[in-house]
Amino acid sequence: MFKALKSRNFKLFFYGQSVSVIGTWLQKTAVSWMVYSITGSVFLLGLATFLSMIPSLFLAPIAGSIIGRYNRHRSMMILQSLAMLQAGALALLIYFKVYNITFILGLSFIQGVINAFDMTCRQTMMVDIVDNKDDLPNAVALNSTLTNFARISGPALAGIILHNYGEDICFIGNFLSYIPVLISLSLMKIKKEAKATNKLQLLDDFIEGLDYVKKEGEMAKMLLMLTCSSLFVISFNTLMPVFAKDIFNGNAQTFSWFESAAGIGAIISAIYLANIKSVENINKVMIGASVILGFSILVIAISSNIIITLLCMILSGIGMMGQTSSINIYIQTKSSSKMRSRSISYYMMAFQGMIPVGSLIIGYLSHRIGTRNTVAIQGIICLISVVVYLYYENQKKNQQAKYMSGSL
Repeated sequence: MFKALKSRNFKLFFYGQSVSVIGTWLQKTAVSWMVYSITGSVFLLGLATFLSMIPSLFLAPIAGSIIGRYNRHRSMMILQSLAMLQAGALALLIYFKVYNITFILGLSFIQGVINAFDMTCRQTMMVDIVDNKDDLPNAVALNSTLTNFARISGPALAGIILHNYGEDICFIGNFLSYIPVLISLSLMKIKKEAKATNKLQLLDDFIEGLDYVKKEGEMAKMLLMLTCSSLFVISFNTLMPVFAKDIFNGNAQTFSWFESAAGIGAIISAIYLANIKSVENINKVMIGASVILGFSILVIAISSNIIITLLCMILSGIGMMGQTSSINIYIQTKSSSKMRSRSISYYMMAFQGMIPVGSLIIGYLSHRIGTRNTVAIQGIICLISVVVYLYYENQKKNQQAKYMSGSL
């Protein structure tokens, strides 16, 4: 399971990130708590999250073009330093009790801009820091495991700190968490990449990238599946507070059970992916995970038993992580070196960029037709997307069979 850690550079990256991602969740949790405490507005609470994610929709393709032309190791150092400055600015703001919601929202947007470049660079850099390319899927899965472990432990730690010490300690903690990352990056020994000779032309690069993805038919289908899922399915999580408070008559602790259950499922899925020996049939993993996701969401929509709902939340975490990570692994391993950064930027656009748009759509739909009906529709859309994917997959196989019989 930990074979990618044999690579010195990946080991440094992994250990540095293990501190940083917990710091990131400290800040995310503290921002949500603080925005709602200051304003009492659910809209502004949602807006803060929206602003921190929406830049990926527009900037990820630009990030893919730029990062593909420059030294990824140096770019990562710069981006992590900028993220540290953003965290430091927020920490100073709160330390001096400047509770200005406009500043906080502005810094959330800046964080989103940095993340659009940082996440593309981080994913693209994987191939540079893993010595044995056969270990690349394992590295992607281990990184996902780390992220989901932080998703569980980070908010729990933030709750303790917020209760006992105040939100400023959470922000200072995130600021300090970048130090191990920068140290680990500075200790890496990476071969210098050949500089791109052609000039940066964003529109041409974007069109060239789309043409490449279209020619790689399997990649195009996977990205369309991810886009559909991010827009209409994954955002069901947005409605979990409604399930916790209104449907099951619970409180913040009930909501934390739902979040933790999904996180546990995601870790189980990531551990499974970390143990995969071959990526040749990774699309089958993606299909299976998508079926699990759609089925579990449907049961959540109709369930009146909290135990069944929690079990389905675990299944939804398995399905969600299995779907997104298998697509990530496919793109990482199948993209050409020249097009990898752009392919990954389309992945970030389809995943990270579409989720906030999907959350707005689902929020509106829930207001119009009810929460349970909305979640049921999301589960049905997920299962329909699998049927459509399998239909086109079958069409491709039939065409290949006809071609082979004709050539014989």
